[in-house]
Amino acid sequence: MSKLTVEEAKQFFVGPDFQLADVDPAATPGVSDVDDAFNEYDDDLDELQEMLFANGRAGNDNAGSILLVLQGMDTAGKGGIVRHVIGATMDLQGVHVQGFGRPTEEEAAHDFLWRFTSHLPKPGQIAVFDRSHYEDVLVQRVKQMAPPEEIERRYGAIVEFENELAANGTKIIKVMPHISREFQAENLKERIERADKHWKYNPSDIEDRKLWSQFMAAYQIAMTRTSTEVAPWYCIPSDNKKYCRTVVKALLFDALKSLNLEWPAADFDPEVELERLENS
Repeated sequence: MSKLTVEEAKQFFVGPDFQLADVDPAATPGVSDVDDAFNEYDDDLDELQEMLFANGRAGNDNAGSILLVLQGMDTAGKGGIVRHVIGATMDLQGVHVQGFGRPTEEEAAHDFLWRFTSHLPKPGQIAVFDRSHYEDVLVQRVKQMAPPEEIERRYGAIVEFENELAANGTKIIKVMPHISREFQAENLKERIERADKHWKYNPSDIEDRKLWSQFMAAYQIAMTRTSTEVAPWYCIPSDNKKYCRTVVKALLFDALKSLNLEWPAADFDPEVELERLENS
């Protein structure tokens, strides 16, 4: 076996001394065989997420919830995490996946965080943001879509927003699947050449690619400014997408385990119900 431990997964935590340039996107530390390690957490995730969902259905307002934020460059594997981690291991009744693109006219008329509040997880739920409120300090910083002083204000607003979520019982995991520029080129080439991938391609991806160094600088600032104990960032090497997904599984397992849940008590007498069943 080559199981990735939670401690090994947490080595990708973004601390105050973090340097994005030091992360090797092709690395797979802690795992000798990615294929062997990939499914190790599946049974635990299935049970723990069902327990979380059951507590929410039972009306346990203290069940807690989880917010998984996925924010990375084009083709980094955000959708693959949704499909191969969330979709493959969890009961989707208890999961809310939301992608975020350019704000609508109504959304743009409000504070930048407004459009995200209606998609936050309720007790018993897991919410997944495929892109997120970090677009407003990444894309908008790089493309100068907001004044520098407004971008600066947003870092603090994000920390306050996430602190409030955590105080209300939401476990927050923020993931940057970090790929190399070369790996992105391979992915984009595949999307251009393959008919079944055309729907994933946007010509603007090439324009963003030209701004790679500016985006890396923006990620460096955003992650170090907003990675906290209650809302940590993890910058995960992702040229091997299955490795990244394995790390995300370990982080989700840790978050679910930390909720310390038990199965909700029955609101009926099992013995009475068994007798009724036998007599039915």
